[in-house]
Amino acid sequence: MSPVNPIPKDHHSITPSLTVKGAAQAIEFYKKAFGATEKGRFAGPDGLIMHAEIKIGDSIIFLVDESPMMGNKSPLSLGGVPITLHLYTEDCDTVFNRAISAGAKSLMPLADQFWGDRWGMLQDPYGHQWGIATHKEDLTTEQMIERSKAAFASMGQK
Repeated sequence: MSPVNPIPKDHHSITPSLTVKGAAQAIEFYKKAFGATEKGRFAGPDGLIMHAEIKIGDSIIFLVDESPMMGNKSPLSLGGVPITLHLYTEDCDTVFNRAISAGAKSLMPLADQFWGDRWGMLQDPYGHQWGIATHKEDLTTEQMIERSKAAFASMGQK
């Protein structure tokens, strides 16, 4: 018998787990919007998804249906979420627009940012926020500081 890997194959040290209202529909959205592949799902006796895994790029994300009885509430029930998932992709414009076409809402349009990424933010139909980016420039800390000063000055902030 071979030893068990303490971190399962294809997983990273940290794996986000999203609670959603309608996990089965969310999986289909993530397939359409972000090219996710479904690795598996397990439904409970009530038909709600107790655990599902999808893969976007090289990263695994867990999904579970909302179950207030178990303490799992979705962003739609909580009225928001304090985190943003950040998705790097080779073509953020295509991914961003595909997500909007699939039902996401633009929160910040794509733009070239002072830190060297082309980046925008959207909210999926299940209440989760996603930063979608393509890295375009490698900058030093000093370059980012100077660019950030100019960016904030143009917005009237010091």
